[in-house]
Amino acid sequence: MILTITEAANYRIKEMMKEEEKEDIFLRVGVNGGGCTGLTYGLGFDDTLKEDDLSFDDNGIKVVIDKESAPLLRDVTIDFKQNMMGGGFAITNPNAIATCGCGHSFKTATNAGTPTKDC
Repeated sequence: MILTITEAANYRIKEMMKEEEKEDIFLRVGVNGGGCTGLTYGLGFDDTLKEDDLSFDDNGIKVVIDKESAPLLRDVTIDFKQNMMGGGFAITNPNAIATCGCGHSFKTATNAGTPTKDC
């Protein structure tokens, strides 16, 4: 497995998948350029596999990652945290050498990405 999904995140993702009311959807995780630090995470549901996608099952969730994002997501942990203000997914990335204050963008020693001003 490239990344790990905690029990709390797994539960929330499965709830969200049920709300989609679609068959054969999976969780797509990726990395794009942007954010104030250079790279941003992408999480969403998809139903179309691309030729060079990597996929695996994590406790009943099919996870798909594009080939370019895979090295940047190695050993990442996706968690779901609930608090009085609501809840949200939290990503811990041991490859990140810098992150922004909001935690949505990062850069690694080998990939600085393309920083933007929107953060």
